[in-house]
Amino acid sequence: MNSPLDHEQARRWLRTALDEARAGLREGGIPIGAALYGADGTPLGRGRNRRVQDGDPATHAETAAFRDAGRQRSYRGTTMVTTLSPCWYCSGLVRQFGISRVVVGEARTFHGGHDWLAEHGVEVVVLDDPECAALMREFIDAHPALWNEDIGDE
Repeated sequence: MNSPLDHEQARRWLRTALDEARAGLREGGIPIGAALYGADGTPLGRGRNRRVQDGDPATHAETAAFRDAGRQRSYRGTTMVTTLSPCWYCSGLVRQFGISRVVVGEARTFHGGHDWLAEHGVEVVVLDDPECAALMREFIDAHPALWNEDIGDE
């Protein structure tokens, strides 16, 4: 397992995920972004939720970052950084491939599977970033039907 993550490092990594979230919003999609970092801090992949843009319900930010990273010998020691608490689908990806740590930009808007991940040995760092929360709140206020479709609440 990694050594505990410095919150300043986590916030620097979150900037990459936020850039992806903003790009997704500009494309007409849901503003959720993610990035995957190696055990040594090397960026491996980045992505954004492209469900709307691609018409693909499986293209969440975390899955896009994971795919962008490509095949790795092992995902142990890696860190998934995401602007929003990961849903069950993305939490399952983290467990399935043994990603060691998840950095969550915010969990106010959606409280996904990060508690479950922590219960199963994944280090979880919730930053409660106000920029991530504002981005999601503004999106949900402007597009409630799209949010409910994506998150599966209605």
